[in-house]
Amino acid sequence: MRISGLYAITPEQPDTARLLSQVRAALGGGAQVVQYRSKSQDVALLHEQASELLALCHAFEVPLIINDTLRLADLCGADGLHLGREDGSLRQARVVLGAEKAIGVSCYNSLELAVQAEAEGADYVAFGSFFPSSTKPGAVAAPLSLLSEAKGRLSVPIVAIGGITIDNAASLIAAGADAIAVISGLFDAPDIHFAAQQYSQLFGRIPMPGHGPH
Repeated sequence: MRISGLYAITPEQPDTARLLSQVRAALGGGAQVVQYRSKSQDVALLHEQASELLALCHAFEVPLIINDTLRLADLCGADGLHLGREDGSLRQARVVLGAEKAIGVSCYNSLELAVQAEAEGADYVAFGSFFPSSTKPGAVAAPLSLLSEAKGRLSVPIVAIGGITIDNAASLIAAGADAIAVISGLFDAPDIHFAAQQYSQLFGRIPMPGHGPH
């Protein structure tokens, strides 16, 4: 699995049917990766949503990554895990999940963190926030030049995150991002399917009509 293209991160959505509908629209528009991100403390809801999303993503032949929670990723059989600064060690995650699962690491604005993560076996790294983010208003800022620097030092895929919209996404791809992680700029769009198509087209991917299951 090589991470690239539109990397859709789910919004907080307690209504599972609504969440599945939103993600289905993103997948139909060409999302190449989905990350399930939820701050809910309802363990039953988390497991239900993760399991339902996994089945949906697999119907579109797209991987599901779980944000933060190693136990949830393991329990639901997700395709991978994304780790932030406070989310435990990459080494422990690898032991639990095995060699076949994708593990990504948030590196914020630090190239050295990314070099270290790659050395420890990360499958991809994420940098950001490149633009002001409504999801994480206090996030550390990352300069666009970091992407081209990282491209010269790393062999794993590079994901850009933070305040990404259809108007600024192309600059990140041009600077070296292999994937763009989008929450609000995708799921707050009036037409999620169309927004996903617009992002996908920036990578030269134009989903065919009827892409994916009905």
